[in-house]
Amino acid sequence: MFNTIDLSIADGLATLTLMRPERKNAINRQLAEELREALDQLCGNPEVKALLLIGSGKDFCSGGDVSRMSGGVDASDIRERMDHCNQLLGALADFSRPVIAAVDGVAFGAGFSLALAADFLIASERARFCMAFARIGLIPDMGASHLLPRIVGLQKAKEIIYSAREVSAQEALTLGIALEVHPAEQFRARAEELARSMSNLSMIAFDMTKRLLARTFQTDLAAQLDCEASAQAVAMSSSYVEQATARFLRKEPALYQWPVAK
Repeated sequence: MFNTIDLSIADGLATLTLMRPERKNAINRQLAEELREALDQLCGNPEVKALLLIGSGKDFCSGGDVSRMSGGVDASDIRERMDHCNQLLGALADFSRPVIAAVDGVAFGAGFSLALAADFLIASERARFCMAFARIGLIPDMGASHLLPRIVGLQKAKEIIYSAREVSAQEALTLGIALEVHPAEQFRARAEELARSMSNLSMIAFDMTKRLLARTFQTDLAAQLDCEASAQAVAMSSSYVEQATARFLRKEPALYQWPVAK
């Protein structure tokens, strides 16, 4: 039983909803722990083929709960809290199924980081992004210093982080942070459509592809080629490939088709 999140599963799609709308879904320790627990449960569920991450109310996530930061703090306690958040971020980034973040309203600070860890980010037109850490004297955390430069480039990441300015939905689309931007009344349906479509992928091939892409900036070409060859040998021997190639030869519709934007 969760108190700060909601977890539902229907037709292979798991939906994780942040449930602190009164705090714009700010991340406290309980929410971080419950999200991590839910991800662990979903990893072990063979019925789950894709994951949708969304916020309740009109916002995705306002970041860390600043109300918990006032007063004196102990460095060791902060480190322990960050370890919990980092375990959550790692579990989300390494999740073996497609992860779609549907972002409405604010995605600030650690909420921005959480959205960046998804495979794809679908935003509403009123979405706003901000690496707000510098506003209160903090450093970017929950993977922001790793994830953002890989999407927008190092110099642009510095400008977004150092300035702590807001990034609109349209700018996020231009920078490649958001894959698509849709009206507020349509963005969630589009995110669900994308997630459900990706649930028809070979989960074996997807998991290995995701791991290959995750390491692409830390390895050289020769090592990547070797990993590709090993992964392809596994993928090629799967029953999915046998079914997919048989359908191709019979000129039948493919098992997997990417949803075309309307």
